Amino acid sequence: MNELVLILDFGSQYTQLIARRLRELNVYCEIYPFNKFPQRNDIKAVILSGSPFSVLDESALDFDLTKVIDKYPVLGVCYGAQLISHKLGGKVLRSDKREYGKAIMTVTEPDEIFDDIDPATQVWMSHGDSITEVPQGFEIVAKTSDIVAAYRSNPGHYRYPVYCLQFHPEVTHSLHGKEILYNFVHHIAGCKCEWTPASMVNETVARLKTELGDEHVMMGLSGGVDSTVAACLIHRAIGNRLHCVFIDNGLLRKNEFDEVLKSYEGMGLNISGVKAADRFLDALDGIADPEHKRKIIGKSFIDVFEDESHKHPEVKWLGQGTIYPDVIESVSVHGPSVTIKSHHNVGGLPEKLKLKLVEPLRMLFKDEVRKAGKELGVPDQLLKRHPFPGPGLGIRVLGAISREKVILCQEADKIYTDHLKASGWYDKVWQAGAILLPVQSVGVMGDERTYEYTIALRCVNSVDGMTAEWSHLPYDLLAKISSDIINQVKGINRVVYDISTKPPSTIEWE
Repeated sequence: MNELVLILDFGSQYTQLIARRLRELNVYCEIYPFNKFPQRNDIKAVILSGSPFSVLDESALDFDLTKVIDKYPVLGVCYGAQLISHKLGGKVLRSDKREYGKAIMTVTEPDEIFDDIDPATQVWMSHGDSITEVPQGFEIVAKTSDIVAAYRSNPGHYRYPVYCLQFHPEVTHSLHGKEILYNFVHHIAGCKCEWTPASMVNETVARLKTELGDEHVMMGLSGGVDSTVAACLIHRAIGNRLHCVFIDNGLLRKNEFDEVLKSYEGMGLNISGVKAADRFLDALDGIADPEHKRKIIGKSFIDVFEDESHKHPEVKWLGQGTIYPDVIESVSVHGPSVTIKSHHNVGGLPEKLKLKLVEPLRMLFKDEVRKAGKELGVPDQLLKRHPFPGPGLGIRVLGAISREKVILCQEADKIYTDHLKASGWYDKVWQAGAILLPVQSVGVMGDERTYEYTIALRCVNSVDGMTAEWSHLPYDLLAKISSDIINQVKGINRVVYDISTKPPSTIEWE
């Protein structure tokens, strides 16, 4: 990678949005915690993110600006802008009230960062402090009615320019925010904006060839987008020295094992299908705690994978489909805020098998994985598959697991998915699934009263799964799905629809 925009994260909820906007502009970027500045020779520009903290607090997140100022073009966003002012001799004061929401910014001095942007435009504010004076050698270039909205270093003051924005250009409510970011990275920092799906694939394959040499790789496939695209990248780099395993853990969707194996035909991935449902379901029988389920599933997966690995003693590497949001979460400013869910990919397996780890997708967001897959020629039936959790229906059957409950969930999910596909809605939504609730309720079928389970239907729209909105499926479609599930799946007498967003709710229920 010869052009990197480095984003230093001070804990803002919007930091990932900065990265996403730059990637949309075909600019390669990476996020690092503010206190872990990397030693790299490919940095083209540096962006300092926002933060929930105040630069006026005793415990404020501090950063040595000499690491970046006069070494790279720098853009400070919100907290980053305040930090630059505060440390270089400007003034930052606490506001009488927090400024949160839309504001109109007026450009007061023409500047290339505002090229092709209206002199007055809507921006998004989210801060409790305000910059009241800019440092010596800097100039205000935009204001709102109340505050400094943007300032810059004067030409010639530093070798590389410094720009500071009090607002968040990465948020869609800043109507020309994307253009402002483009002007910074392209016009000011000189990025070529040529990081495309084709370049993603070519760069990754070249790196894999060097990294893997003539050694063999083993990889567990799930039928999902991430593992499939990762396997295709590795296969393009090393050919038949990749050995893939697809395990039926008894927690897949109905008929999924055979359908996925069939969809992989002709892709040259050396796939072995392993039927191990009994091993997983016996170990899970009666287990209700979600974390306990994950640990059992993870251990069972490792045991099966270890058995398969003995058939390939030449293997030196383990492939995984880790993607960038997983990486960001594990190295965030605050560290993981909650326990990272067990059974992310195949945790613990590389150490047990003494294998080196290769993760070709670890710097890509979910939508970028799909773009790379399209460039690789991955079939649509795999590329457009909805995300499916690693523990499968183990965490969609809430409460204690049993074979009977898994079957109920599979049957309901099949009816749900078939209706979505037949109606054209499957490709319009990000993810859908049926969740079997651990409660029974009274119903009436014919002249009989029933006491049976409830299915919750979950359907969301998202770009990368980090946030999600519930999907507004038509009422008549929901009515058909509900009627068919209740009439065709003995043991279910009630269907509900989940209308929660993420956050605060998660996409999966466990």
